[in-house]
Amino acid sequence: MFFDKKTQSELCERAHNSKRSDLIVLKGFFFAALPAICYGTNPLGALNLYSQGYSPENVLFYRFFTAALLLFAVILAKGSHFKITLKEFGALVAFGFLFAVSSLTYYASFKYMDAGLASTLLFLYPLEVSVLMAIFFKEKIKAWTVVSIAVSMSGVALLYRGGDGVPLSTAGLALVFASSLSYAIYMVMANRINLQMGSVKMTFYAICFCLVFLLLYSVTFGSGLPPLFTQASSWGWGFMLGLVPTVLSLIFMVKAVKIIGSTPTAILGALEPVTAVAIGVLVFGEILTGRLIAGIILILGSVVLIAAKRK
Repeated sequence: MFFDKKTQSELCERAHNSKRSDLIVLKGFFFAALPAICYGTNPLGALNLYSQGYSPENVLFYRFFTAALLLFAVILAKGSHFKITLKEFGALVAFGFLFAVSSLTYYASFKYMDAGLASTLLFLYPLEVSVLMAIFFKEKIKAWTVVSIAVSMSGVALLYRGGDGVPLSTAGLALVFASSLSYAIYMVMANRINLQMGSVKMTFYAICFCLVFLLLYSVTFGSGLPPLFTQASSWGWGFMLGLVPTVLSLIFMVKAVKIIGSTPTAILGALEPVTAVAIGVLVFGEILTGRLIAGIILILGSVVLIAAKRK
């Protein structure tokens, strides 16, 4: 079959555009995988700093202090302004409080259970978002939501006994569920309030207010003012926590959502607990059995179903 030059040119252009489109989508999926993997490295820095004698609130202070400085530099580099309205101030204070509660309870749960299991249970927050939207905003719970919740609860039941066969700590479970619930409330509030500002600026202010609440907690209930790191490795892990699971995960997520949308990005978020589990097993010698693998798969599958069905 022969084509004239015009037809040949059109066919070549279509093939070129199709190839370019595929490359853009591939790039989007790459950027969607990166924030999940980055966030999954939280236990790597936290557990190493715990081994040096630092408390969860100490570790979080250095994580968010580093992140705030880095985000401040990003905002300056973009030429954005720092002004906020009174309404935005109130919302950002609330975000900072929820951020502090979620982070403190999540990091504290590492003291009571394997970090990989804690990260998997934290990943239940999309299901909790659906329940909160149904309770407070009358959003209809569909059949697939009920199925997802049932599947996730089956996964939690399988995880109830840790890798060594001993039941999981009640305190650890309470902490990680408090973390996922407070993060779910944060997500619902952010969606309903819908502040007219970029995600980098919003995260910067939320982290700044989060630091205030962390300091209040440390002085009132915790170990006092954060001590100055005395080892180079401590500074290294603190910087890593501020950069990788905080700033880089945010930047990559924003890029991914712009390219492929929020739903595929949310689905690839399943790589977050997978990364944490891999770090726990390979670096810290956490035990992984067939039953735990099955429980993790059920929980991740239920969350992926929620993400795939939400429009």
